Amino acid sequence: MSNVSGKAYAITNTTPMPPWKTFFLRVVFFMIGRLGIPRRDQQDLANLSFIHFARWVIIPRSAWPRLSTQQPAEDLKYDYLMFCSNFNGSWVQYIDAFSDVIPGGMDNIWRWSDGYPGSRPITPFLAYIARNQYNNDYYYSAYPGASTSDVLRSLDLNAKLDVFVTASETMSVEEFEPAYYAFLASVQHCLGSTGRARVADAFDPSAETHIGVSQSIRPVATVSSATATQTS
Repeated sequence: MSNVSGKAYAITNTTPMPPWKTFFLRVVFFMIGRLGIPRRDQQDLANLSFIHFARWVIIPRSAWPRLSTQQPAEDLKYDYLMFCSNFNGSWVQYIDAFSDVIPGGMDNIWRWSDGYPGSRPITPFLAYIARNQYNNDYYYSAYPGASTSDVLRSLDLNAKLDVFVTASETMSVEEFEPAYYAFLASVQHCLGSTGRARVADAFDPSAETHIGVSQSIRPVATVSSATATQTS
């Protein structure tokens, strides 16, 4: 699956916006990025540990790349909102977390996009995201068998191991054994399991079938995850 690398899933989504609404979304982004408003939504989003990152970018209708003079110039009616994110877990769990934890934040960002049904109830929201999602041509993860929590626990384990190694250099044999077992007990939470995890589910646009979502919403185009570097 092009959207999956081990335990990680990459989502790329573009939604059209009438140009007159783009200004209002820029105001929303200014409040979030410069003023930190609403703080609770940002903190709630940061607390979702399975999310690697999430980024929204406004692409004006006149800003799409033109690679040569032979390429016909675009004549688009809409600006576009691009959403890129990497996360661990299933597609439905990820979108459901947005709907459950920060529904107001999602509405503030996506309400300007054409056809947006709102973040609640969840079923129309899932269908909207699926309909506007593009599969990735290529997706790379440095640690495909590890989730963000696995990586953070590994870093914690490495730091604690360095401390224990230094302390053990001056221990006697009698002192080492109880210290070692105490060390193991203190790092049990760091010893997670790595490897592939199931991420596809019924609503996943990359899955073979969709339950409750029309086949017509399945994305037909592809886009590289490198498009996350686009700027407004």
